[in-house]
Amino acid sequence: MSLTWNAEATASRTANSRWLELLARAGFIGYGIVHLLFAWLALQIAFGKPADDGDQSGALRTIAAQPLGKFLVVTIAVGLFAMAIWQALEAAVGHRAERGKERVWERLASLGRTLVYLYFAWTAVKVFKDAGSNSADQQEALTGRAMESSGGRWLVGLAGLVLAVIGVGLVIYGLVKRFEKHLRSGEMSPRTRQLARRLGVAGYVAKGVAYGIAGLLVVLAAVNYDPEKARGLDAALHTLRDQSYGQLLLTLVALGIAAFGLFCFLQSRYRKV
Repeated sequence: MSLTWNAEATASRTANSRWLELLARAGFIGYGIVHLLFAWLALQIAFGKPADDGDQSGALRTIAAQPLGKFLVVTIAVGLFAMAIWQALEAAVGHRAERGKERVWERLASLGRTLVYLYFAWTAVKVFKDAGSNSADQQEALTGRAMESSGGRWLVGLAGLVLAVIGVGLVIYGLVKRFEKHLRSGEMSPRTRQLARRLGVAGYVAKGVAYGIAGLLVVLAAVNYDPEKARGLDAALHTLRDQSYGQLLLTLVALGIAAFGLFCFLQSRYRKV
């Protein structure tokens, strides 16, 4: 019991570290920049212009190609790793203000955020090491290898289903404005509070739509044994563009993703860390 208590106390002190807080807040700024560039790539796809991969890895490669871009990519990676550590600690010992099932759900949500931030941090490291790599082609090749067995196809399908469920969850999360409970709203002016609410709703709904479509494409790829369809967010954006009124719909999604990027900037200042 004492060992468990000591471990939790150590984790709690680490979570409250001033350096970790500063790095996590810097991570939100980097996360916001990535989403703004992601939105720009989505707009390029919407209007039929040649673009890099229409996802966050494409955005990171766009950053890496600029002067001092690799330095910025490394900085973003450090911030994202800090965000992952912060959320991992929250998943382990955090959300003590909540009780019962509410705390369990919040800790599970923190675990999910940990995985997301780790994935993007790892992607940033990969981009730094090889700025010319194409994540969509890599994902297609990986999915193709995974689907060489029937068990692999089930795993790919399950991964796509999980991604689709996450997309639905993000839409609901945004619509019910659940993100507001994690903000220090009392420190905001009424205008800033209203801006944060609008950006959060638009951002989470847009991300949810993109993730939901990407998840469904992965499921279809597993069912039809077609790895070319499992190209993540890039394929999801192209698929959305090819629908009736697709250009308008994709433009709205791109604007929503840009809204999420701006919301990240607000979180760097007002997020409870």
